[in-house]
Amino acid sequence: MLTQIEGSRAIAETVALCRPEVVCAYPISPQTHIIEAVGVMVKEGRLAPCEFINVESEFAAMSVAIGASAAGARAYTATASQGLLYMMEAVYNAAGLGLPIVMTLANRAIGAPINIWNDHSDAMAVRDSGWIQLFAETNQEAADLHVQAFRLAEELSVPVMVCMDGFILTHAVEGVDLLDQSMVDAYLPPYEPRQILDPDNPVSIGAMVGPEAFQEVRYLAHLRQLDALHRIPVIAEEFFAATGRHSGGLVHSYRTEDADTIVVAMGSVLGTIKDAVDIRRDSGERIGVVGITSFRPFPSLQVREALRHAPQVVVLEKAFSIGHGGVLATDISMALQGTGCVVREVVAGLGGRPITRLSLEKLFYKAARGELGELLFLDLDVEVVDRELARMKAGRRSGPSAENVLRDLGTTRVEGQGR
Repeated sequence: MLTQIEGSRAIAETVALCRPEVVCAYPISPQTHIIEAVGVMVKEGRLAPCEFINVESEFAAMSVAIGASAAGARAYTATASQGLLYMMEAVYNAAGLGLPIVMTLANRAIGAPINIWNDHSDAMAVRDSGWIQLFAETNQEAADLHVQAFRLAEELSVPVMVCMDGFILTHAVEGVDLLDQSMVDAYLPPYEPRQILDPDNPVSIGAMVGPEAFQEVRYLAHLRQLDALHRIPVIAEEFFAATGRHSGGLVHSYRTEDADTIVVAMGSVLGTIKDAVDIRRDSGERIGVVGITSFRPFPSLQVREALRHAPQVVVLEKAFSIGHGGVLATDISMALQGTGCVVREVVAGLGGRPITRLSLEKLFYKAARGELGELLFLDLDVEVVDRELARMKAGRRSGPSAENVLRDLGTTRVEGQGR
């Protein structure tokens, strides 16, 4: 049934349909509305049996999820940005232990300087942790991905992170077709743990592993990720068979059949990119879009197949590796080795800066004419950067760049900042 609902509430309702037995989280914007709504459902008895555990930090939240999962409970949590970094040690432990925890990551920039708005730097910071990372384009897909995430996590005994753009999706009210309980129950079987702490059959979960076996254990974790590359499309097809909706999968293409330029991106920006592509198509340019849903495991073969006929690939991403360049673009370039495709990296939307259709149209116009360099920061205010560089060159005590830039822009205070 199609319901006008906030993205966070849609996720909370969907998670409840998946019947988690333990939910634990610490509030941090823009994740808070999800956990608030789940907590209310537990308190009112709408989600039962389920224990909602209030914790003192994000590290404690993931630690509780690890303990709950190891004890045989279906466990769920959510976080964002600095909260994800605070639980970093436990995030790696959850993956290393092969525990099927599902977590919503409401993507938000990582400081400093402090910023509560959206980009993908938090997800990129843990991309090598061993968690599966699925990126949602819309709130509908975000809700659907959570149902698939529990199924995937428990089939393979790996943790799964569903990434949705903070505020852009989490706080947007739009139509979402929420599933009913019987449909979710038919699709998602009861949790049967692959490993469990059982007094009658004692085992060690989290044992010390030395050099003689550590590499083999990590390699087995890698094999589970590769197995996910086969299971993710199957689970998505089974979801389509059960619901009639195409959600999830590894990659999806839009107007790429004859494209000379293909734009690659992840998350909610894909909608704006498709609008801009439609306009450029109307102007006669042959341009298309490939959206990446599964960032980890990275679907190199599927990406290569989707892009190999395009002379030029433009990777637009909301994160970058300082001192190097685009994170997603690096993976795309590796997948395209030997194809002759030219890869252009475009960093955009950092800290929540709007990525407008007009800016994208101009970008695609230049791309079609071969006017893009290897790395571009979309809508970068070069004058502001040059003023700060000159200030740093002029004197040793030039002060903090963040404060200086705000002064140059005519403000020393940004509304809404906070943890």
